[in-house]
Amino acid sequence: MAHLTPELLAVLRCPTTGSSLVQEGDELVATGRTAAGERLRYPIEDGIPVLLPQAAVGADASDSTPDGPADNA
Repeated sequence: MAHLTPELLAVLRCPTTGSSLVQEGDELVATGRTAAGERLRYPIEDGIPVLLPQAAVGADASDSTPDGPADNA
């Protein structure tokens, strides 16, 4: 697993939402949500974050419920 430095994480942003990113394993996860309520995830390949909108995947099941996003009230 690649560990990105705090200095690098401080300047990286989600190309879709503009929000900051946090590292979870071999992915970067946007702290903001899309208009559809998803938190986007971006892969880290060979230690390089792939911050391309087409590389993003929606949030995993832990971020949502069958009825929608977990924080959707």
